[in-house]
Amino acid sequence: MNTLLAVIIGAATVYLGYTFYARRIDRNVLQPDARRATPARLYMDGVDFIPTSRNVLYGYHFKSIAAAGPIVGAITAAALWGWFPALLWLMFGVFFIGWASDYSAIMVSVRNDGNSLSAIAHQLIAPRTRRILLLFIFFYLLLVAGAFVNLIAQVLAQPHVPLGIIMLAVMGALAGQMLYRWRLDLIAVTLITVGVTLAAILLGGTVGGPVEGFFKGFNAGLNTLTAGQPVTTVLDPTLPADRQNVPLMPSFMFWLFGTFVFCYLGAALPIWRFAQPVNYIGFWITALTIFFGGLGAAIAFVIRPDLASFKLPAYVDFLGPESVRAAGAFQPLWPMLFVTIACGAISGWHALFGSVGTARQIENETDVLPVGGGAMFSEFTLGLLSLMAVAIAIPGPAVARFAEGVGSFLSVFGLPAEYGRAIAFAAFVVIVITVVQLVFRVMRVTLAEGLGDRMPAFRNIHVGIIISIALAFLLVVTGVWIYLWQLFGASNQLMASLSLLIVTVWLIATRRNPLYAGIPMLFMYITTNAAALVTAYNLWNTVFLRNLGVPGRELAVVGSGLMIFVALLLVGAAVLIGIDGYRAVQRYRAAPGPQPAPAPTS
Repeated sequence: MNTLLAVIIGAATVYLGYTFYARRIDRNVLQPDARRATPARLYMDGVDFIPTSRNVLYGYHFKSIAAAGPIVGAITAAALWGWFPALLWLMFGVFFIGWASDYSAIMVSVRNDGNSLSAIAHQLIAPRTRRILLLFIFFYLLLVAGAFVNLIAQVLAQPHVPLGIIMLAVMGALAGQMLYRWRLDLIAVTLITVGVTLAAILLGGTVGGPVEGFFKGFNAGLNTLTAGQPVTTVLDPTLPADRQNVPLMPSFMFWLFGTFVFCYLGAALPIWRFAQPVNYIGFWITALTIFFGGLGAAIAFVIRPDLASFKLPAYVDFLGPESVRAAGAFQPLWPMLFVTIACGAISGWHALFGSVGTARQIENETDVLPVGGGAMFSEFTLGLLSLMAVAIAIPGPAVARFAEGVGSFLSVFGLPAEYGRAIAFAAFVVIVITVVQLVFRVMRVTLAEGLGDRMPAFRNIHVGIIISIALAFLLVVTGVWIYLWQLFGASNQLMASLSLLIVTVWLIATRRNPLYAGIPMLFMYITTNAAALVTAYNLWNTVFLRNLGVPGRELAVVGSGLMIFVALLLVGAAVLIGIDGYRAVQRYRAAPGPQPAPAPTS
């Protein structure tokens, strides 16, 4: 296998999936009407409901959904089972399931006054379903936050990365002011903000330069606060025995809290002030990396064949590599492949955020497919680029392999390797941090919606954000990362199946053909519940029992116990929601004639 063939396969998947399948469903089943007023135009409030150009909204939505899932997920899956199963799941997942989930969740929300999935479930299925779904969503998002902020802090602790991310925050705040207060031209704002951010990324990536030297000294100074000793450690049973205690240094803690500050701004400020412009700039950084990285991968086959050949095995074993089995972990290809690649093929975060964020900015119903479906197909290309990068790169940590591989593809254009790696590292952080800020935004909305009536303090946005950040911090410093990632993946894909369940019930209630959503829903529902139980078993067998009562391993016991509890809680909630959904389907099928859409809720 080589990179040129992979690029051709990816291009064919996007073209055929969007042109011949997605457009057909859009035209024949959902039937968007440009004349129907959308919630963004009906309830324009300048905070959440804002009619937005499809060109801006596509970039915003793409950058709001594209995170670490298609990068770390594809790299991890290729290492466990080989690049061929990972490639197949990326292709068939996005073609039949991924775009359908994203697009449908946005359209159903647009058709129901911009309500969230939980509010729609309340009216469409049962009041109990809303309460259970809110509980599910909060703990699911907690896993997302814990998995992602851990990765961000690790990369930011490297001295050549922070400057570009700091500049992203500054340029994002400036772009919001320029676009919505000064009313400047979008092209001019894009050139200025994206150009300055890219320049900062390249300046920070100069090996031996003053910026790298400053941050290297800064991190070293932080670490001297504890005489070079870690603040705490977490256990990673996938590493050799002498390296299982992974240190969390003061520099890591500093950038972890810096990540939380960035996310606090994105969650607390009006959407136009920070989150939307930051994600818009992030879209261009990501898009340029994907485009030129993919183009370089294709060209490399002709001019640098040493960079084009896949070095990873196509297939390893259904149960994964021998080293994993020797550690006592159970990692069968089914169901674990489908949750390890947590995005790129399908993602529950996409549907959840699309319904509470993007749906409230849709200007015309005809924009839903290019924004929702188009962004999902675009994220598939990020997963494919990540798979190619790891397949040709040297062994090492996931993010480093991504940066090494993408840097090699960019070197085809004559860009020095150090700058190519700097762009890839910065692109990774941009990709992830711009999503995590929105995760905390949705978490505080979920807390307000679920507990605000009983405890008014949760209606305060700052209370909700601080509680969410505190719980995510606890998960990071007590968790076992590889299982935290897979549990996040299981809950993420389980969220996707639940969103497809709501879409399926709505399609049946409104007498539309539900098969395009219903069949993927059943597959994902069964697969992801099984994966969550497998992960809980792995945590119990390889971490909790082995460290229970062992001095110095208390954090591992607490972290694994917490994750086992969350895994079982999510499975239980999903079973109850599935029962409610089945009853709703039976009710709507028994009723004569088309049923009205759910009544608007606040």
